Amino acid sequence: MSTVAFHTLGCKVNSYETEAIWQLFEKNGYQRVDFEEDTADVYVINTCTVTNTGDKKSRQVIRRAIRRNPEAIIAVTGCYAQTSPKEIADIPGVDIVLGTQGRDKLLDYVEQIKAERTPINAVGNIMKARDFEELDVPAFTDRTRASLKIQEGCNNFCTFCIIPWARGLMRSRKPESVVEQARNLVAAGYLEIVLTGIHTGGYGEDLEDYNLAKLLVDLHQVEGLKRIRISSIEASQITDEVISVIDGSDLICRHLHVPLQAGDDDVLKRMRRKYTTAEFREKMEKVRKALPGVALTTDVIVGFPGETEEQFVTGYNFIKEIGFAELHVFPYSMRTGTPAARMEDQVPDEIKRERVAKLIELNNEELTINYGKQFVGDVLEVIPERLYKEDPESGMLMGYSDNYLNIVFPGTEDMIGKVCKVRLDEVGSEYCQGTFVRVLDDAAVLVKDKAV
Repeated sequence: MSTVAFHTLGCKVNSYETEAIWQLFEKNGYQRVDFEEDTADVYVINTCTVTNTGDKKSRQVIRRAIRRNPEAIIAVTGCYAQTSPKEIADIPGVDIVLGTQGRDKLLDYVEQIKAERTPINAVGNIMKARDFEELDVPAFTDRTRASLKIQEGCNNFCTFCIIPWARGLMRSRKPESVVEQARNLVAAGYLEIVLTGIHTGGYGEDLEDYNLAKLLVDLHQVEGLKRIRISSIEASQITDEVISVIDGSDLICRHLHVPLQAGDDDVLKRMRRKYTTAEFREKMEKVRKALPGVALTTDVIVGFPGETEEQFVTGYNFIKEIGFAELHVFPYSMRTGTPAARMEDQVPDEIKRERVAKLIELNNEELTINYGKQFVGDVLEVIPERLYKEDPESGMLMGYSDNYLNIVFPGTEDMIGKVCKVRLDEVGSEYCQGTFVRVLDDAAVLVKDKAV
């Protein structure tokens, strides 16, 4: 039996696509082996190109695979392969370069390499792609939540971002295909579906009389689905129609990830973002009214070219004012080929590090704690995902509540993947402590010698 090993760099969309590529190999009789520990016949490296560092890490992993088995077939796909195919093809030992389209042909290319051993560069012009590439994933290694990719590409062209050149323009998956895969995932035992994409909130912009709000309505008809989580949505795409659907939903999780990137209007303008801080604030107020207790999480880029100390402080205060539940903080990293890389007034690394540290401290010591505290004593719905990783023998489980609190509580392994009622007892910046109440739809159980 032939073996294949995968290495995924970058985002959750890449992870989804690696799972989809694995399905193709599995159907063709391949056995999956560990990238680091085993020698494989075929290595597939799914690359990232968000930053110059992403490119460098991708090259390092490619060379590592070649060293592990010089006789193996080395296939490189993903965003870096799409933007710099020649750079990758020039690495001795690379057999197949495939970008972010046409991955359903990968097995054919592998067979061609076996027969001819002539390198293949199959990267086309992604800007000409107009159709969503159907890559189904019927099962995931995560037993409790399933990702469902609903769109590809982005039309925004923010000044710091290379992604439109790596992924192409907006292409939405056909609504009936999304709903069908949702049904299949529920039938496979998944209770929570995470809608994902490169620019998820833009779903439907290229479809006639159809949009994200209508898709959410249609997904509510999928029998057995307990949770719908939107992986990320731009403030400009949280329309009144989307808010109306959220308001009337009992499935949409009380968690929205809304990338802010900067809390200062001048910086947002230089980034070419499509909102002001006032518009962002207004959208967050509307969301909170429709979804009380919602966890609003965000991305922030620190040290964008030209960001002054005053602009950073303005952004810092805006972030505090919004009261996010969690920040993902990134120092600005130059990406060759983007307008921001050519801007003057690049911020020194030392200043970036200081600003990142300040925001991480704000996140860990104030924002996450303040958000969690309002739910202490409440009984929340948690789907345990795994044994408590710090101490698997402790009899503790870990899982996320619908409002994105990572809760550790006593339980047994057979409860993984089931909806559990858990009382929140104590809040922490990494995880919270809870008390198990009952498995939903089962009889209430006794906890600590008293009925809860």
